[in-house]
Amino acid sequence: MPRKPLLPMILTASLVFGISTVYAEVNSEKTTNHTSQSTSNKREWIGAWSASQQPAYDSEISHSGFKNQTVRMIVHPHASGSDIRIRLSNTFGSQPLTFGKVDAARAGKEAETISGSHRGITFGGKSSVTIPPGAEVLSDPTPFEVTDGENLAVSVYIPDESGPTTWHKLSRQNSYISTQGNHTSEDDTTSFITKTDSWFWLSGVDVLTKSSKKNRVIVTLGDSITDGFASTVDANRRWPDILDDRLDKEYPGENFSILNAGISGNKILRDSPIYGVNALARIDRDVLTQTGVTDVILLEGINDIGHLPHTLDANQIIAGMQQIAAQVHAKGLKIYAGTLTPFRGFRDTYFTEEGEKVRKEVNSWIRTSGVFDGVIDFEHAVADPNNSEKLLPAYDFDHLHPNDEGYKVMADSIDLSIFKK
Repeated sequence: MPRKPLLPMILTASLVFGISTVYAEVNSEKTTNHTSQSTSNKREWIGAWSASQQPAYDSEISHSGFKNQTVRMIVHPHASGSDIRIRLSNTFGSQPLTFGKVDAARAGKEAETISGSHRGITFGGKSSVTIPPGAEVLSDPTPFEVTDGENLAVSVYIPDESGPTTWHKLSRQNSYISTQGNHTSEDDTTSFITKTDSWFWLSGVDVLTKSSKKNRVIVTLGDSITDGFASTVDANRRWPDILDDRLDKEYPGENFSILNAGISGNKILRDSPIYGVNALARIDRDVLTQTGVTDVILLEGINDIGHLPHTLDANQIIAGMQQIAAQVHAKGLKIYAGTLTPFRGFRDTYFTEEGEKVRKEVNSWIRTSGVFDGVIDFEHAVADPNNSEKLLPAYDFDHLHPNDEGYKVMADSIDLSIFKK
């Protein structure tokens, strides 16, 4: 649902201490494109890309952070637009975080950007912004032609010590870290000497839609299977990516955008220093306040069963799913649940016979409860027809996670007509 407008502001620790989220512009109101004032069509801000944020943990790069360096992150937007807004997060930071410069450009090969495509991103009219601990900021609108499916490069310069980072650990998309200095507007790769499979601080990209078509923004709330674990790096073969491509082809008269709110290892009920806060704790930030959100797909719970200490009471997991559905419906949104996929054969400490029984109980409830607006039978799509407790070998990466083909089958199994009801 649209947020109430807030006045543009420049953040300072003294003015916004204790505020969890601050916006430099209205988040999701319908707006007339300021670059096309002669047209009468209303344009709307929608989310084109997102990444759920996690606290730093026992990783050298996330704990040490950055100082006088530029980080260039490649993202794959799922919507087109004439203007762009960038969301940066210091949600899990322990100190104020300053960005000296933020830049968006069309991505080329690896860390390269397309010459002439760079646009400086501002916050309250300033190129620099300081975010207090626990806060996010949303940039000013910037004219920038974004095309659904064409990669963007978002570069941020950190002049001072960042401290431990707020980040998204498993991006399945390479990011690039520079030598010392501000290299945000450089096109070549010379200064970007380190490669890593993570995103830092970047939690969202919004676009101002280019047409008056109907918009539908679907957030996929999940764990590593939604995050795309084991999918090919830099290939955008996560099942939400493939679903977005299918929707665009099937319904060219509408603007569909899929926002990925998966975190590898995440659980519905329990926090983890490695796998982030539980789904119930992050649903508002990662799902319900996404720009223009209309629908949610839930695929989570397998880690509650598999991670130690195992949750072996199906009713606890079901209660968590019911609460997620209640909060989504309270916002006037639709929610679809995916059945939990097979995991027999995965690590000995993860798979148990008791856990398999819980998975089946949860799936039976998902299929029959009527709590959700629709059910997506991911289990049926990827299970071995001769043994529903295992992934079909052709789709199996490690007996828990699908491979590229498995993710494609998951996306292809979704009845797209559920999003037309």
